Amino acid sequence: MRKCIATVSVSGTLPEKLAAIAAAGFDGVELFENDLLACMLSPEEVRLRAADLGLSIDLYQPFRDFEAMPSVDLRRAEHKFRVMERLGARTLLVCSNVSPEAIDDDELAAAHLRLLAERAADYGIRIAYEALAWGRHVNDYLHAWRIVRMADHPNLGVCLDSFHIFSRGGDPIGIEAIPGEKIFFLQLADAPLLAMDVLQWSRHYRVFPGQGAFDVAGLVRHVLATGYTGPLSLEVFNDHFRQADADRTARDGMRSLIALEQAVGGEEHPATPTGFAFAELADDGSVREMLAALGFAPAGPYPGGHAEVWRHGGARVLLTRTGRAPELTAIGLHGPDPAGAVRHATRLLAPARPGTDAIVAPDGTEILFTGPADRDGAAAAGAGEITHIDHVALTQPWHHFEEAALFYRSVLGLRPQESLEVPDPYGLLRSQAMSAGEVRLVLNLAPGGAGGAQHVAFAATDLLAVARRLRAEHPGLLLPIPGNYYDDLEARYDVDPALRELGVLYDRDEHGEFLHLYTVTVGGVFFEIVQRIGGYRGFGAVNAPIRLAVQRASRSLKMSA
Repeated sequence: MRKCIATVSVSGTLPEKLAAIAAAGFDGVELFENDLLACMLSPEEVRLRAADLGLSIDLYQPFRDFEAMPSVDLRRAEHKFRVMERLGARTLLVCSNVSPEAIDDDELAAAHLRLLAERAADYGIRIAYEALAWGRHVNDYLHAWRIVRMADHPNLGVCLDSFHIFSRGGDPIGIEAIPGEKIFFLQLADAPLLAMDVLQWSRHYRVFPGQGAFDVAGLVRHVLATGYTGPLSLEVFNDHFRQADADRTARDGMRSLIALEQAVGGEEHPATPTGFAFAELADDGSVREMLAALGFAPAGPYPGGHAEVWRHGGARVLLTRTGRAPELTAIGLHGPDPAGAVRHATRLLAPARPGTDAIVAPDGTEILFTGPADRDGAAAAGAGEITHIDHVALTQPWHHFEEAALFYRSVLGLRPQESLEVPDPYGLLRSQAMSAGEVRLVLNLAPGGAGGAQHVAFAATDLLAVARRLRAEHPGLLLPIPGNYYDDLEARYDVDPALRELGVLYDRDEHGEFLHLYTVTVGGVFFEIVQRIGGYRGFGAVNAPIRLAVQRASRSLKMSA
C-alpha cells in the first residue's frame, strides 16, 4: 500500500521535512497547514519541490470549526480550496467542531458538510470528516459516519484516526460497517497508556505504530476489510520527534509501517533469536581484571582475530583492546537462520555490515547473528558458577528511545513488557524490558551519569555462593548496599539473613524469586549476576533505585577524591 506521513511528525522547515520524508521512501505527505504558512516557498513551489522528490500531497489539513455553527463560513473554505489547487492536493481534512458556539444538531452538521462538499467538488476536491476525540458534539468515528451518510454527497467521506478511536476506548470493529469507498483517509498513531486529558495526550505523546500500547494492526485489518485502497498515513504529534533528527524520525516511521504491514498480513518473524552467543566490550584493561575476578578465563581469539574470547560456563564475553573507556559495543545472538535474520532486518531499514551476518542498532550497538547454540560445547567448557548471559541492558539517548524500542521489537521479534519509570537521585530512569525466549534486553533512558552505564547480567545457579567467594577474594568488586535497604526488605519478606551479610538484593513475583548483585562500574560498564528461582520473569526493577543511588554516590566519592 502507499505510505504517507504528516509533515508535523518530523522536525525542521518544510523543505527539510520533505527531503527527509522522501529519503525514507514515503510515497506522499499530509501537509500540515502551519508548515505551509511558515514556508517561504509558494504553494506552486512546494508542489514542484514535492514532485521532484517523488512525493504527492495526499492530504491538506486541518480545516477546523466549520459544521453546525450559527453561520457557515464558505469564504474561508473557498480560500483553502484555491490554495489546495495550487498545491495539487485533492483531499481536505475537516475536524469535528470544538467551538463552544457549535450546535448539537446532526442534521445541521450534515447540511453544512454537504454544502462544503458541493463547493469542494467544483475544485475536484474531496472532504474527509474526522471525529476528534475531544470534539464538542462529535467525538466518535461512527457518529461522524452517521453525519456523512446523512449528508449523502460523493465528495464527502470520513477520515479515520487510530488515536482518536483508541483514546476514547472505541471498538474498531465498527469500521467494517463503513463502505471502503467512503473512507477517504486513514491516519495512524500509537500511544502509551496514560491517565491524562485526551487533548494533551494527543498533542504530546503519540508515537509510531509498534511503539505504544494500541492494537493498530487490528484496526488496519478492520479498515482493509471494508475494501479501503487509500494510503497508510502516519500522523504523530510528539515533542521528542519534533526535536530529533528528521532523517532518523522519518526512517523510523517507515520502519513502523513496514512492520505494521507484516503484522497485518500475519507474517511471522523469520528468525527470532534463541539466546545470547556473546557480549562484546571495548576494554582498556580494567574489564578483563573484573572478568577474571568473576571467574572468567581467556579462551583464545574470536574467529577473525579482532577480539579475545573470555568464557565462564556457557557465558562468553569478547574483549577488544582499545585505548578508550570500557563500553558495550556488540552482542551476538544465536538463531536458526542468521542470513534470514539479516534479510529481515534490512527490510526494516536496519543497516547491515557488508560481508557479515551483522546489523547495527539505533544506538550504534552491533548485533551479530550466529547459528544455533552449541550446547555440547557450552557443557564442555565446564559447569562454573556462571552458566550463561541472562540479559543485557542498553542505555539509549533521550531522543532515540522509541526508535530503539521499535527496532528491537520489529527486527528481533522481542515482546515488550510494561514500561517503567524508576527514581534516580537526579531524575527518572525510564526502562523498557523486552524478551523472546532466552533473549532478554532492557532499554534504559537515563538522566545521565552512572545510572546511564550499560551492563551485562550473568545467570548463576547459586548466587549466595558466588557472593561469598567474591566478598572474600575481591572485597572491593561488588557494589555496597545500604543497611536501610535490608531493614525494609526484612519488614516485607522473611528472607535469609545472609542477603544482608553478602549485599545480595531480592525480589519476587507470582512466578518465583530473584536474587541479584552488581559490580562496581568501570568506564561505562558494570556487571550483574542473577539467580532466577522458579519462574520469575522480571529484572528486579524494584531494586533499581537502590542501585542507581549507590552508583551516584560512588561516582561522587571518586570525583571528590
